[in-house]
Amino acid sequence: MLRSVTMAVCFMVALPSAAADIMGQATVIDGDTIEMHGRHIRLFGIDAPEAPQTCTASGKPYLCGQQAALALADHIGRRMVSCEERDIDRYGRIVAICFAGGDDLGGWLVEHGWALAYRRYSVAYVGLERAAESAGRGIWRGEFVTPWEWRKGIR
Repeated sequence: MLRSVTMAVCFMVALPSAAADIMGQATVIDGDTIEMHGRHIRLFGIDAPEAPQTCTASGKPYLCGQQAALALADHIGRRMVSCEERDIDRYGRIVAICFAGGDDLGGWLVEHGWALAYRRYSVAYVGLERAAESAGRGIWRGEFVTPWEWRKGIR
């Protein structure tokens, strides 16, 4: 019996957790990617404009991808970030839901119009996207190409 319990404990200790938690100071890479402990973490369920992407507001172009990244950096500030790993993407990035001060960072970006619900992977943020669109927040105050189409070359 003792041998069975010992083997079971050794087996459980040897298994990596299915959803690793990552905590620390984050650096913003772009509107939907942060870096922590040398690892890039892609925010789950959202897609923000790419860093060089432009949008139009009041008939004038602006760097909406850069604005999304700056908004995220300002929102995080110096607060600790915690992330719940969901997956690893094809680029080797961790895909996670991340929080700062209790705020879901992906949800915050979508709610403020700096990212879109990435329906290809999740519908969790669709309601927040609709609210941002209705209120004309962030990229919704003008015209833009969705980030996934922009990456395909549709500009």
